[in-house]
Amino acid sequence: MANIHANIITKELGSYLRKHVAACLKLLDEGATVPFIARYRKEATGGMDEVVVRSVQERHLALTELDKRKDYILDVIKSAGALTPELEERITETLDPVVLEDIYLPYKPKRNTRAQAARALGLEPLAKIIMAQNSSDIEKQAKKFVKDGVENIDAAINGAADIIAEWVSESEKARNIVRARYQRSATISSKVIQGKEEEGKNYQNYFDFSEPLRTCNSHRYLAIRRGEDEGILKVSISIDDDEMIDRLSRMFVKSESSSTVNIVKGAVKDGYRRLMRPSIETEISNVTKEKSDTAAIQMFADNVRQLLMASPLGKKRVLAIDPGFRTGCKIVALDEQGNLMAHDVIYPTPPANDYIGATDAICYFVDKFRIDAIAIGNGTAGRETERFIRDLMLPRKVQIFIVNENGASIYSASDVAREEFPNEDVTVRGAVSIGRRLLDPLAELVKIDPKSIGVGQYQHDVNQTRLKESLDYVVESCVNTVGVNVNTASKQLLSYVSGIGPALAANIVKYRAENGDFTDRMQLLNVPRMGEKAFQQCVGFLRIPGGSNPLDNTAVHPERYSLVEQMAEDAKSDINRLIRDKNLLHNIELDKYVTKDVGLPTLTDIILELEKPGRDPREVAEEIPYDDSIRKIDDLHLGQELTGKINNITAFGVFVDLGMKENGLVHISQLSEKFISSPAELVSIGQRVKVKVLDVDVARGRIALTMKGVQQ
Repeated sequence: MANIHANIITKELGSYLRKHVAACLKLLDEGATVPFIARYRKEATGGMDEVVVRSVQERHLALTELDKRKDYILDVIKSAGALTPELEERITETLDPVVLEDIYLPYKPKRNTRAQAARALGLEPLAKIIMAQNSSDIEKQAKKFVKDGVENIDAAINGAADIIAEWVSESEKARNIVRARYQRSATISSKVIQGKEEEGKNYQNYFDFSEPLRTCNSHRYLAIRRGEDEGILKVSISIDDDEMIDRLSRMFVKSESSSTVNIVKGAVKDGYRRLMRPSIETEISNVTKEKSDTAAIQMFADNVRQLLMASPLGKKRVLAIDPGFRTGCKIVALDEQGNLMAHDVIYPTPPANDYIGATDAICYFVDKFRIDAIAIGNGTAGRETERFIRDLMLPRKVQIFIVNENGASIYSASDVAREEFPNEDVTVRGAVSIGRRLLDPLAELVKIDPKSIGVGQYQHDVNQTRLKESLDYVVESCVNTVGVNVNTASKQLLSYVSGIGPALAANIVKYRAENGDFTDRMQLLNVPRMGEKAFQQCVGFLRIPGGSNPLDNTAVHPERYSLVEQMAEDAKSDINRLIRDKNLLHNIELDKYVTKDVGLPTLTDIILELEKPGRDPREVAEEIPYDDSIRKIDDLHLGQELTGKINNITAFGVFVDLGMKENGLVHISQLSEKFISSPAELVSIGQRVKVKVLDVDVARGRIALTMKGVQQ
């Protein structure tokens, strides 16, 4: 089956040879991961990147599911004795699930429908006579079918019409006509359910709403469907029924002069309204929902990727502050690895206003623990706490950062947090999470369900299985792109490394605790349940800084160590010197090392790794200053220019953190003078931007911003 799939996928991709697609499928079927294939098997796949390998994997899975469905349908039709060679060929050859279901529909086992009841009364021959439309006296024909269960001629004709209505609704050609009309001309409408106006005021834009379905974008469609699910809106997707009934009547009526013409027309109308239209409407609704889900999930996944790949502070000591008013600010000191050294509570804000005590505590922590940076959560009292910190004369020069704390409370109450800090309460754990997010966002955020980290839109309305799969893939991709220090990584971080998973990650952490740090990648083979396959998949993404072999701190796979050693020997050098001396590296003639298994793509990757061993692809974190005169929404005025940080991207615009409780919204139309189809074309999560205030709605806590005409 993989060979057939290779042919199909090669044709669909269009830019890769069949042998490359077949090799990719073979690797996937053998258990290779997407990151491993994209990084270490470029020669086999023709240089496919992660996106292409992932698409090949998804298409392979979809085709496999389609094959299973075909086998089931063939078995059902064969059991009914209705399978012909032509029908079998059509089912086998189709690649469209919709077409497959249309083919299957007439043979699908029926429930207790009106047509089934009519068939049980023996009325199918009468239905065929009526559909033939060549009888001069249909009542005479119908009289022959009046018997037990069929009271009179009208009952016989009505029963036959029910059968005809079902034939109409199951006609593949008729369904395609109706489907095409829905795709081109359908209108989506929504109206508020009477009495739900106040309860559903968030949906007031859709209380009397109508637009062509093909122009209804994903976020509007999902909002409308959410309103329907909450019992606020009544939603319909419709076309011109009368026009469609006329079209179908012309298709099924052979002669206007036939005595059965009105019966056939009535059956067509009934088959369309009662059976076909609800079915097609549901189908179109599901397709639109799937497309909307895809768009929303992609937007969410892109945001999560940007958040996970946000700039890390690096190996510095951090004082993290989880701000609060009445309950005070929890402060924690973290070392370079994010380990908790000490914690305390200060009360610099109302109602306590203990400036002296808070000042003493902060200065003591900064001095004693040699703090390099301060991370302040952006929640309640965040800006007030930041101003307090910036006004202090600290004993050391420190950087001050505002950190997005979305999801920190979820982490602090989680099993992961309890396992890490069994003797600390949730407030300490939350502050630790804020500090670690500054040190390394990726390492900390992998401990939290991506749905809880405050980016994206309508994440609770989309297909949850697809959302989880997409987000898991994004996390895995980010982790493997950056690489993981096997001696400091948590088991949550390790579990996303190619080929590892939760059980093996726990074994690695346990082995590390019992035997000390790894000094050589080959030691990983001593970890329980670390087989050769898992080792092959994961080892290139694991780093050992300061290990016995300098290559262990690079993305060079151990299977290529001998090749690098040969390069060093040919250059009359050793690996350590090869890594330090760029001139030596640049003078290597890569062509002489090309073999059947190793081509220029792999050789080029090796040279890039040797140039910057252990490099982090992420940029360095930088402070983003906020306007100190802006403390609350009342401080804003029209035309005011501000600096902010983008903390969420949606299909309709971006939300900007201005350093206060409320975020501002830059609608997509206000991002640029030129047309853009997605905000992601211009901006990214965490990006520093300058904006101008367009409108302020204090009562609703809404701030409209623009980037048009604002110098960035």
